[in-house]
Amino acid sequence: MASPMRSLLTDPARYFQSFRLFLANSTEHQSMQEFMEKQLPAVIASIGNGKSAINILSVGGGAGEIDLLILSKVQARYPGVTINNDVIEPSAEQVSKYKERVAKTSNLQNVKFTWHEETAYEYESRMNAEKKCEKWDFIHMIQMLYYVKDVPATIRYFHSLLEKQAKLLVILVSGNSGWETLWKKYGSSFPLDDLCSYVSSADLKKILDSAGLKYQVHELPSHMDITSCFIEGNKDGELLLDFLTETCEFSKTAPPELKCQVMEELRKPECSEKRDGKVLFNNNLSVIVIEP
Repeated sequence: MASPMRSLLTDPARYFQSFRLFLANSTEHQSMQEFMEKQLPAVIASIGNGKSAINILSVGGGAGEIDLLILSKVQARYPGVTINNDVIEPSAEQVSKYKERVAKTSNLQNVKFTWHEETAYEYESRMNAEKKCEKWDFIHMIQMLYYVKDVPATIRYFHSLLEKQAKLLVILVSGNSGWETLWKKYGSSFPLDDLCSYVSSADLKKILDSAGLKYQVHELPSHMDITSCFIEGNKDGELLLDFLTETCEFSKTAPPELKCQVMEELRKPECSEKRDGKVLFNNNLSVIVIEP
């Protein structure tokens, strides 16, 4: 009898291993970087108008790679202006990597960093307890909404912290990605507990529409090479399967029938395309920019 499936997030070391492999095998960061280079300048064009300091809040800042790219664009738009960059990130390992990255990066003299080693919910609870309501010129939440318990409440709270000409930028998987297909079909079979929930841009648009909020959507094409997932016993393939299903040791612990169905689903055109002998999973992203 197969051992019971458990959430990948119950094993942080394996989670980060599979996450790093996902980044190495996907065009996720390249897609985001291209957006930051080409389209972010227009998004932040008026967030700092007339201000002597710009306040930025990064919710789930991870190891800071994309955060520093965002900061460079804000600096380019508002040269010499002081930037207060607060980061909410629950993982001590990620915070430490972020600090290392900052230490190695030049041109950050005018940026003041503050790290909060806590979840978005813990941050909100602490601010409410301290009766603090800090306002921000730019808030971004990149690939983190899957890890909050109540997405509408989280969006509502952080949206309430926006200054008049601020923006709230959210990046998450697109409603037309392979993730949407895989998770809508099999999500209920995966051991999510309450550590992670599946949400795509299609869900977020519904939430924003029902809250009557104004937003723009930018679609970012991205893919992930999952060819190794179909090689029996391949270590990288097993880690990528863990990441796709958010399940620790999926290929060893999933019931054979579920494993078989998921592997079949991953090959379908709704999830992946075959190109040059490779299986490329549709990892399309959506950037949603929400107005105050």
